[in-house]
Amino acid sequence: MSSKKATPKTVKVARDAGTGQFVTKTYAAAHKKTTVVETVRRNTKK
Repeated sequence: MSSKKATPKTVKVARDAGTGQFVTKTYAAAHKKTTVVETVRRNTKK
């Protein structure tokens, strides 16, 4: 039997509220007023 881990269907990404650029989750946690954490659906089709 092969043991494959199931990939999550959604993933949380952090973005800068002003520029829209992706930032790290640690940066977003430190700058809560200027960042947004979004839940994005992952593309599962190959």
